[in-house]
Amino acid sequence: MATTTMTQPVKRSNNGFVKAWRWIFYRGRGDSPFKTFLIHLTLVVSCIIAVYPALRVVTISLRPNDTLLTTSLRIIPEGATLDNYKAVLFGDASKNRKSDFFLWIWNSLSVVSVTSVISVVLAAVSAYAFARFKFPGRSAGLIFLLTTQMIPAGMLLLPIFIMLAKLKLIDQYLGLIIAYSVSAVPLTIWTLKGYYETIPVDLEEAALIDGASRLTVFTKIILPLSSPALAIAFLFSFMGGWSEYLVARVVLQKNGMFTWPLGIFTYAQDFTVAWGRFAAASVLIAIPVMALFLYSSKWLISGLTLGSVKG
Repeated sequence: MATTTMTQPVKRSNNGFVKAWRWIFYRGRGDSPFKTFLIHLTLVVSCIIAVYPALRVVTISLRPNDTLLTTSLRIIPEGATLDNYKAVLFGDASKNRKSDFFLWIWNSLSVVSVTSVISVVLAAVSAYAFARFKFPGRSAGLIFLLTTQMIPAGMLLLPIFIMLAKLKLIDQYLGLIIAYSVSAVPLTIWTLKGYYETIPVDLEEAALIDGASRLTVFTKIILPLSSPALAIAFLFSFMGGWSEYLVARVVLQKNGMFTWPLGIFTYAQDFTVAWGRFAAASVLIAIPVMALFLYSSKWLISGLTLGSVKG
């Protein structure tokens, strides 16, 4: 007896939407012109959103009066002048007031440079120990260093002030350097540790077999190979202290010792704020920072990516 099998009709889904989607966004093996246009449009809009606030600061610095709010959207205002830049750089002759702008820059540069060197030196040695040696408390130490980065900076102001006051380091650059180094070293250790772990251990073992000491291996092999990570660690430590305000406000109280974040706030008096000079000083300070980032961009990319994968 022959058996018959019942076949159910195949339901074909409507693929019109899928085909239209693929036709709009994909052409052959590459992206469609419409998708490419959307990507570029998104990037252009994002860049405008990011750059426009900075351009408004430039606009305020070029205004002839200390006007902050205006209905005009022009980047170059009417009656644009460089008087605010002249006053910031050279002082105000009409009020017989000299400029301390270069003093502020020198103070900041001195403190932050010393802080960055100390942070990189301490972190380079400590990170190598965490990356290569097994010792009691290693995991707990790494967790503790990571935990310190989760504490808001404002909560540390009172302990830092009490500690520096007992050490008689208030109104001393050494006190500010210690405060900046304490906050910069933990993050720098984690950054360098991840990079050290990407360096093959075989290189160190070969050097040790040939008679090199551990110090020689570290200085002659590890440090040269980790130069991109060291550059990035220095840059992060530098930028962390360069624009810092709260700790400097607590530690430094004399006008002659002000760093630039404290110095530009002297343009804000009790009842008036010199917005034009405030903006002009901000623009002038941003120029060397931008130049530093552009110069170090080659180390920035390699230093951030090579330490992210182990092995």
